[in-house]
Amino acid sequence: MKRKQFLYKSLLGILGTALLGGLYAWQIEPFWLEFVRRKMPIRHLPGHLDGKVLMQISDLHVGNRFDYRYLIQSLEKAKAYDPDFVVYTGDYVTYESEEQLEQLEKVLQHAVKGKYGTIGILGNHDYGEGWSHQSIADQIAVRLDKAGIQLLRNEQVEMEGLNFIGFDDYWGPNFGPEEVMKVHKSDKANLVLCHNPDVCDLDVWYDYQGWILSGHTHGGQIKPPFLTSPTLPVKNKRYSSGEIDLYDGRTLYINRALGHIIQVRFNVRPEITVFELEVG
Repeated sequence: MKRKQFLYKSLLGILGTALLGGLYAWQIEPFWLEFVRRKMPIRHLPGHLDGKVLMQISDLHVGNRFDYRYLIQSLEKAKAYDPDFVVYTGDYVTYESEEQLEQLEKVLQHAVKGKYGTIGILGNHDYGEGWSHQSIADQIAVRLDKAGIQLLRNEQVEMEGLNFIGFDDYWGPNFGPEEVMKVHKSDKANLVLCHNPDVCDLDVWYDYQGWILSGHTHGGQIKPPFLTSPTLPVKNKRYSSGEIDLYDGRTLYINRALGHIIQVRFNVRPEITVFELEVG
């Protein structure tokens, strides 16, 4: 083969591979949902909850940046797991106008709910532009309540012997976990919901021992093989996705998100997490 022909065919091959890769990252992986199964051992968990299912759904990002009917289809698939508890860990919308509140209502008609309880917290996007609009967060809170999702804003609630502690968003105007953490009981079966995993590095934990469920990062959405994602929206770049031992009795789990801010994912599939509770 002559050199010019070789170079031409090589260039075509490279362009074709790039085109296929781009098409995959745009049209396939953003909608290729993975149900990730994990064990969740919890100290002081009541015996009757051993083996029960807790589902985490995070970062729906309802809006106009992708076809949100995918979210409805995903939630309907999730119902097949018949969860005992469901937790939603923030960022229900990518807010641009009041249209997103209407879209959220449509999606929440298909919300997955637990037999024993359904809990939610807010994320930064739920406060609108600049993460500062209280009225937007309050309107989202009303819609969550209407859908049967109990919202925790620096509060705790016990359901069937499992105590849920929910933080308001780190970047929002109502972040204040100290009040609830300093009164939490270490002899209970506790579980913390915290949208932004960077909170794990703050001095707000009052010797908490247990699991922390977060979202926020989306795993970076684009992750080159064997490398850290270059687009993680956290200070601590260790906080990408999955289970992370914090080496002090706390275990962090970061959900890769069901939705996305922009319709592109590579090596970071969207996720719904299905935990099996265990007596720890």
